[in-house]
Amino acid sequence: MSLSPRALRRCVAVVAATLAAATFAAPASAAQRPADTTDVRLITFNDLHGNLEPPSGSSGRVTLADGTTVDAGGAAYLATHVKQLESEVKNSLVLSAGDNVGASPVSSALFHDEPTIDFLNDLGVQASVVGNHEFDEGYRELQRVQFGGCHPTDGCQFRDRYTGARFPMLGSNVTFDNGLPALLPFTVKFSGGQPIGIIGATLEDLPSVVSAEAIQGLEFGDEVEAINRTSGWLDRLGVKAQIVLLHQGDNSEGGPDDCQVDGGPASQIAKGASASVDAIFSAHSHMQYNCQIADPAGNPRPVIQGLSYGRLLSVVDLKIDKRTRDVVRASTVAHNEVVTRDVTPDPAAAALVEEAVTKAEPIANEQIGAITGDLKAAGGESGESSLGDVIADAQLEATSANGAQIAITNPGGIRADFTYASSPAGEGDGVVTYGEAFTVQPFANIMQTITLTGENLKNVLEQQWTASGTRILQISSTLHYTYSASAPIGSKVSDITVDGTPVDPAATYRVSVNNFLAGGGDGFTEFTKGTDLAGGPVDLDALIAYFGAHSPIAPPAADRITVVA
Repeated sequence: MSLSPRALRRCVAVVAATLAAATFAAPASAAQRPADTTDVRLITFNDLHGNLEPPSGSSGRVTLADGTTVDAGGAAYLATHVKQLESEVKNSLVLSAGDNVGASPVSSALFHDEPTIDFLNDLGVQASVVGNHEFDEGYRELQRVQFGGCHPTDGCQFRDRYTGARFPMLGSNVTFDNGLPALLPFTVKFSGGQPIGIIGATLEDLPSVVSAEAIQGLEFGDEVEAINRTSGWLDRLGVKAQIVLLHQGDNSEGGPDDCQVDGGPASQIAKGASASVDAIFSAHSHMQYNCQIADPAGNPRPVIQGLSYGRLLSVVDLKIDKRTRDVVRASTVAHNEVVTRDVTPDPAAAALVEEAVTKAEPIANEQIGAITGDLKAAGGESGESSLGDVIADAQLEATSANGAQIAITNPGGIRADFTYASSPAGEGDGVVTYGEAFTVQPFANIMQTITLTGENLKNVLEQQWTASGTRILQISSTLHYTYSASAPIGSKVSDITVDGTPVDPAATYRVSVNNFLAGGGDGFTEFTKGTDLAGGPVDLDALIAYFGAHSPIAPPAADRITVVA
C-alpha cells in the first residue's frame, strides 16, 4: 500500500479522531473511581511460511526445556489452540510477526499462498508485520496479497476469487527510494475498550536475503529509528499501550520459555526501542525464547519468539490501567504455548487445509524420481550436506550449455530434507514427488552462469565466515577446498581445485549460481563482480530434471570440503 505524506497525515488524523470519540471522554477524578485495569491477551505466531499441514520431521517438533520433544504445528491444531487461549481472556488480539507466506509447502505455494491468507483471515488475525518472504514475488504481489485480486499470470486457481488479507501488513521502516512510505507503519486496535498501538518493523538488512529484483525501488531503514519515530506518533495521539511486531530475531538455546539468547539483533533493537513500547514479538531466526529485556528507561518488558511453522504461540497478557490507558508493566505475563496435536482439530481450518491439499494433489503427488537413502539439508562437521551436494550437481548439469564448470548454492535456499520413508506412496519406498521437491526448493530462483577469476572464487569462499556467523555454501562435485577452523576470518580457505586442478587466481572460471547469490545475497558480495552472465532454468526445474536423469540417487560422500584445525 503506497502512502503519500498527505495520505499518511490523513490516516493519523482519522486515528486521532477515532480515539478522541471512542476512548477519551473526560475521565472522572481519581477520587471518584477505583484504579482498575483491563486484561488484554496478545496471541502471536511467526514464520508460518504457509505450513497448513502439520510440518514433518524436526520441523514439526518442539524441544522442551528438559530436552524431550513434542509433535507440534498444523493449521487445524493452531486454530484450536488460538480459540482456547481466546476463551480464557475476554479481550484478545491475534497477531503475526511476519513470514506468513513464502518458502511454503506446495499445498499453499501452488496457489500463491492464497489458502494461507484465507486461513489467517478465518483465524481472526488483526495485524502482521511484513517479513522478508512477503517480498519473494515483489512489491506488486505483496499488494495483491494485501488487497486481493487474481494473480496476473496464473489467475485465481484456489478459489473463484481472492479478496485479500483482512488485516494490515505493517512496515514502519519500509519506504520507496524517494523516501515516501511504502507500507502502513502502525495500526491501532481496540480491545476491552483500550487502544493498543501496533508497530511493525522488518529487518533492515532485508536486501541481503531477498533477490534485488523483488525489492527494486524500496529501501529498508534502521529498525530502532523507525520504531521510535512511530512510537512518538502514537504517544502524541494518546495511545499509551504499544507493542512491536519485529521481523528480526536472535539465536537461542533451551526450551520455549527459556532466555538463552546470543544477544543478537532482536536484543539490540529491544534495548534501543522506545520506552513507550510495552512488548516486542520477534521472528525471522526461527528460534524459541521468552526474555525480559530492559527498555532505555531501565524497565523490563517481554521480548519473545515462537519458533516457526505454527509450532508455538507467543502469548503476552497485559493489564492496562483504565485511567492512564498504559500497560502496568509489573503485571505483564508472557509464555510460549506449544501447539500440540492432542487437541481436536478445528473443523473449519481442517476443511480449508483439506481443500488446498486436494486441489494440489494431482501435481504434488507426481513422482519425479527416487532416492536410496535420506538426503539431509543440514551439513556435517565441514558444513557440506548430502542434499546440498545433489542440488549443486543438478544446477551444474542444468547450466552445462553455458559452459559452467562449477555450481554453488546457498544453504538458506534448501528448505527441507528428502526422507526415504516419507513419500505418500508408502513407507520406505524412496519415491520423490514433485510436492517434496517443491518443499525443498520453493523460491523459483533463476540459475545464472557468470565468469569469476580464481581470486574472486577464493574471496567468495572466504565470505562464508563473518563476525556475525558462518554460512557454508553447497558446491558441485567439480569444486574442492580445505578450510582451517582456527584461522582468522579472511584467511581460512586453501587448496582450491576445479576438476582436480589447482585454481589459478588470474584464470577465469564459469560459475553457476541462482539469481539471489548473483545479486550478492546472504552477504556474498563477491558474486556481483561476475561478468558475462548467461541465464538458465529455475532451480526447481534443474532439480527435477536431475532426478529424472539419475534416479535412484544415493547420498553422495561428503568429500568436497575438508576441515582442519
